Amino acid sequence: MNPATLTAAHRSLKFGTKLKVTNRNNGRSVIVRVNDRGPFIRGRVLDLSRAAAQNIGMVSTGTAKVCYEVVASR
Repeated sequence: MNPATLTAAHRSLKFGTKLKVTNRNNGRSVIVRVNDRGPFIRGRVLDLSRAAAQNIGMVSTGTAKVCYEVVASR
């Protein structure tokens, strides 16, 4: 996973699926492409690249409650 691109890891969604991820704390959103598997930590659903995390304002906290929706699937 390249930290400079807008990508995410998800356990089961097809690679190439585009997601709109919204930070529930501040309402900021980003569109990411699934290109990796994970996260493998209990209770987590998505793992965002650093660039995506910066876009929605969650780099300083490391984790955040988010909502996501599929906007395009392969």
